[in-house]
Amino acid sequence: MIAIQEHFNPLARLLHWVMAPLILVMLFVGIGMVSTVAQTHNLLIAIHKPLGIMLLALVIVRVCVRIRYGSPPLPANLPKLQALGALLSHYVLYALMAAMPLIGWAMLSAAGYPIVLYGALHLPAIAPHSVSLYARLRALHTDLALLLFCTVLVHLAAALFHGLIRRDGVFSSMARGGRRR
Repeated sequence: MIAIQEHFNPLARLLHWVMAPLILVMLFVGIGMVSTVAQTHNLLIAIHKPLGIMLLALVIVRVCVRIRYGSPPLPANLPKLQALGALLSHYVLYALMAAMPLIGWAMLSAAGYPIVLYGALHLPAIAPHSVSLYARLRALHTDLALLLFCTVLVHLAAALFHGLIRRDGVFSSMARGGRRR
């Protein structure tokens, strides 16, 4: 008898539950950074840069885990439009999770700012120094952050819908482990 994958791989679940709060922290730190010029501004920047790079590394691992282990099938009775929405929203989430730190890195490179991870550990520039490129990337970083925030809210709403209303196992596939035969 073939085992049907009912839950996400344990590493995929761990990455999900580690990254989810970190992404929320990043969004709120980003909002705090651009809305203050107080002493807190430098602290927020010092948190935002290395956390962004850490999230980039985690999303690369997460994509590899997803490719290697896949995901459990959606319920057979899920309307086709909702299944398509789930698929597309996951692609959007993964794309934004990868794009946000890359665009931030390129934005800082274009501005000529160093990307300090810790002490003397700096990342190389990935974009040429250009004030106009910096301005475009900063606007794009802001717009995509808002899109990421909205996408996270929709993802959370869908998870709650599946967990509390449909009770179809979609939420539990990420919340706990196990396989059924």
